[in-house]
Amino acid sequence: MKRLGTLDASWLAVESEDTPMHVGNLQIFSLPEDAPETFLRDMLARMKADADVAPPWCYKLAFSGFLGRLVAPSWKVDKKLDLDYHVRHSALPRPGSERELGILVSRLHSNPLDFSRPLWECHIIEGLENNRFALYTKMHHSMIDGISGVRLMQRVLSKDPGEINMLPPWSVRPERTRGSKTDSEASISAALSQAMEALRIQADMAPRLWNAMNRLIQSARHPEEGLTAPFAGPVSALNHRVTGQRRFATQHYQLERIKKVAQASNGSLNDIVLYLCGTALRRFLVEQDGLPDTPLTAGIPVNIRPSDDQGTGTQISFMIASLATDEADPLERLKSIKHSTRRAKQHLQKLPRKALTQYTMLLMSPYILQLMSGLGGRMRPVFNVTISNVPGPGETLYYEGARLEAMYPVSLIAHGGALNITCLSYAGSLNFGFTGCRDTLPSMQKLAVYTGEALDELESLVSPPPNQTKSNARKAPRKKTAEKS
Repeated sequence: MKRLGTLDASWLAVESEDTPMHVGNLQIFSLPEDAPETFLRDMLARMKADADVAPPWCYKLAFSGFLGRLVAPSWKVDKKLDLDYHVRHSALPRPGSERELGILVSRLHSNPLDFSRPLWECHIIEGLENNRFALYTKMHHSMIDGISGVRLMQRVLSKDPGEINMLPPWSVRPERTRGSKTDSEASISAALSQAMEALRIQADMAPRLWNAMNRLIQSARHPEEGLTAPFAGPVSALNHRVTGQRRFATQHYQLERIKKVAQASNGSLNDIVLYLCGTALRRFLVEQDGLPDTPLTAGIPVNIRPSDDQGTGTQISFMIASLATDEADPLERLKSIKHSTRRAKQHLQKLPRKALTQYTMLLMSPYILQLMSGLGGRMRPVFNVTISNVPGPGETLYYEGARLEAMYPVSLIAHGGALNITCLSYAGSLNFGFTGCRDTLPSMQKLAVYTGEALDELESLVSPPPNQTKSNARKAPRKKTAEKS
C-alpha cells in the first residue's frame, strides 16, 4: 500500500455529495485529414486493448468508506480494473457546437467518482463541428494537481503528427526522478523514518512559520500595507452553499496578446489574468446589485513542484491577493492588483521551500475546517474565489495524428467558493476554464464574455492605437469609467 500525503488526504476528507473533489481536463482535437469514418471507434478499441494500467491510474483506495478515507488514507493497486467502466464513448448530435460540448462536460463533471474503483474517468466525445472530437478526463484531486496533471497528459501526446499506435493515457507512467518516493516506502520503518524527518523539519521551520503567520495577522490589522490576509474578503454571491450540479464555460486568448498588455502596463501575466477575472466579477456582481463595498480576494495556488518532477499528487502552496473590485477606475484597479500580488509573492518567498507544505496546511486549515464542520458558505470565506494559472506545453501536440487544438482545465468548487477560474497555456494560447455551481451562480457563463471585454478595454487604455499622437493624448486625458449599479 502507498500512504497519501497530508495535503492529498485532505481532499478526501472534505469530499461530499455536493462537493466532489475531482478535477478535469478538456482537450479538443481536429481529426487527421485522411481519417476514416471509424477513426474514433478504432482508436478506442486500440486504447482499451492495452491492458497495462500504470500508476496512478491503477490505484484505488485501500479503505473506500468515509472512516477509512479519514483515518487511514492509502492507495493499493486494483488488479481487476474495468476499462469499460472507466473509458466511455459519447457523441454530440452532429454538428455539435462548443455550447453543446460545454453542456455535456458540465453534466459529466457533476457526477461524483466511485470510491470503490480507481478515481478517474476518460470520455471520448465525437460529433464536434469542423471535423473535431474531444477528450474529457477527470481524476480525484487526491491523486493529482494541476501541474502534475498537465505534465502527465503532455507525456501522453506527441510532437510528431505522423506517430501512430500510441499508448493510451492510463498506460503512460510518470517519469521517476532522483529521490522520488516509491510504493515500498509504505512500511512501518519507512513511516517512522519519515515521521521523524517531518518532526525535525517542523522544529527547524517553526520560527519562520510563526513569523509568516504573524505577518498575516498584522496585515489584517494594517491593510494599507498591501498584504492580503485570510478572511479579508467580504461575503458575496460567490460565497454561499453549493449543490452538486456544475456549469462549465471557456474562453480562449492568444498568449502574445496578453503578454503585450502585461508589458505595456509594467505587470506580469498573472497580474493581467487577475485583472481580467476581477473586472469580469465586478461587472457580474454590479448587474446583480450585489457588489460588496470591500474588494473580493483571490486564493491563488502556487506550484512548488521542481521543474523536473514528473510525479503525481498535490504539491502546491497558496497566496491570497486582492482583486480590487471596489475600484471603478480600470487602471487604478490594475495598480491595486499589482501591488497586492507583489506583496503576496514577497511574503511567500521569505519562506524556504521545505517549509511551504507546512505553511500551506496552516493557511488552508481554516478552509478545510469550514468544509468538514459544515460551516463553509455560512460564514466569512477564507478568500472569495480560486484563480489558478497553470503553464502548459508551448508546442503543438498530437495524438494518433489528431492535432490538439485547445486544452481547457475543469476544476472543483466547494461550499463558500461557488466559482473556480483556472487558466492553462498551450501552443501560444491561454485557455480559461470557468467552473461554477449551477444553482448558486446562475448565468455564470457571462463571466467568460466579460473577461474578453475587459481585455479589450485594458488594451485600449495601456496600448493606444499607433496613429494616436502624443499631442492628441495630451488633449484627451483619461476619464474614470462610470458603471451602472
